[in-house]
Amino acid sequence: MPPQTEQIEETPNIYLLRSLGKLNKPDDWKTGLDDFAHQIRMGLIYDHLVVYKKNGGGNLEPIYARAVGRGRSSEADTAWGDSIVMQAIQENHPITTLPKKTPGSNRLDCPYGLAMPLSIAEETLGAIVMIRFGGPDYSPMDIEQAQGFAAVLGLILGNINLRRKVEELSEKCKVATLQDNFISMITHELRSPLGFIKGYTTTLLRPDTNWNAETRQEFLKIIDAETDQLQDLIDNLLDSARLQSNMLEMHMQPVMVEGLLNNIIARTSLHHPEMVTHLEVIQPLKTVRADPRRLEQVFENLVTNSFKYAPDSPLWISIRSDEQNLIIQFRDEGPGIPPESLDKIFWRFYRDPQSAKEARGSGLGLYICQQIIAAHKGKISVESTVGKGSVFTITLPALT
Repeated sequence: MPPQTEQIEETPNIYLLRSLGKLNKPDDWKTGLDDFAHQIRMGLIYDHLVVYKKNGGGNLEPIYARAVGRGRSSEADTAWGDSIVMQAIQENHPITTLPKKTPGSNRLDCPYGLAMPLSIAEETLGAIVMIRFGGPDYSPMDIEQAQGFAAVLGLILGNINLRRKVEELSEKCKVATLQDNFISMITHELRSPLGFIKGYTTTLLRPDTNWNAETRQEFLKIIDAETDQLQDLIDNLLDSARLQSNMLEMHMQPVMVEGLLNNIIARTSLHHPEMVTHLEVIQPLKTVRADPRRLEQVFENLVTNSFKYAPDSPLWISIRSDEQNLIIQFRDEGPGIPPESLDKIFWRFYRDPQSAKEARGSGLGLYICQQIIAAHKGKISVESTVGKGSVFTITLPALT
C-alpha cells in the first residue's frame, strides 16, 4: 500500500502567521489585512473597522475599511468613528465612546467606539477605529487585544513607509548617478568637438604656413562636421530641458507620415550614401495629428542611431495602419541591445556601456523621442536580440 500522507490541519495560529506574511508584502497587504481582521474578530467582536494612515501632509486618510455583521447593512448610513480618531492620536492612548441610549432606539443608533493610535517607536503613523452596534462596551481584555492588533498594524505601516523611503532613496541615487555620469559625459562631448574646431582653426590661421586648397578643404570639412555635432548636442540639451519643464511647443496638424519618412531617407542618402535604407508602405495609410517637425526629429534620431550603432546593416522602415493606429517600425540587423539595457534605453542620460564605447552620443536622443511620441499620445518601444538586431516600434493614434 502507498504510504499515507499526513494531513496537517491549519490551526488559527498558522492562519494568523500566513496572514502576517501577506501583510508584509507590498502587493498583498490588503488581502492579508482581510485575513488578519477576520481572525481578530473571532476573539474581538466589531461591526466596523477602519485603518487610517498619515499622509505626506500629516493628515489622516482611510486606507482600509471593513463592515461585517450588523455593520454591513448600515455601511452607507453610519459614521465610521471619525470623531474619536484625532483624540486617540493626540492623547496617544485608546479612546472609547458610549452611545446615548433612548427608549426604543435601534441597535444601529447605539455605536460603541474604540480608537487606538498606530505607532512605531515614537512616531505616530495612523490610527485604528472599531465600532460595535448595540454593545457590549469594550472590556479591559478587549482593549488589550485591540492594542496587540494595533501594535502589529503599526509595524506593518512602519515597514511600508520604510520600504517606500528606501525606494525613493534608491530612485534619487539612481538619478544622481545618471546626472553625475551625464556631467562627465557632457563635459567630454563638449570638449571633443570644441577641441577639433579650435585645433584645426588655429592650424589654418598659422602665419608661418601656407596650406594648399585641398588641405584647407579637408580641415574645413572636419570643422563643419564637428560644429554639427556640437549643434546637435546643444539642441538635445535644450529639448531635454524644455521637456522636463513642459515647455516644448507642439504645432499639431494633420500629417501624412510617408512624406516625412521620404524626406528623412533623402537626407540620409545625401549625407550617408553608404547607408542602405528600405521603406515599405502598406496601403491604405491613415493620417495622424502631429507636429511634423517633431516627428521628423524622432525619425531622424532613429535613422541616425541605426547608422551609428549598426553601420554594416541595412535599415528597414515599414508603415502600416490598423483600425485605430498608424504603426511605424525601424528594424536593423546590428549588434542589438543587451537585455539589461532594454528597460533603461529611454531613460534620460542613459547610454548602454558597450554602445558608448563605439559611438558618441549624449544619452538624450531616445529619451527625447519617447517624450515627443508621448506628447502625441502615442507609444515607442524596442525589441532586441544581441547579435541579431533591434526593432523600434512607434504607434500613433490615427485620425478617423
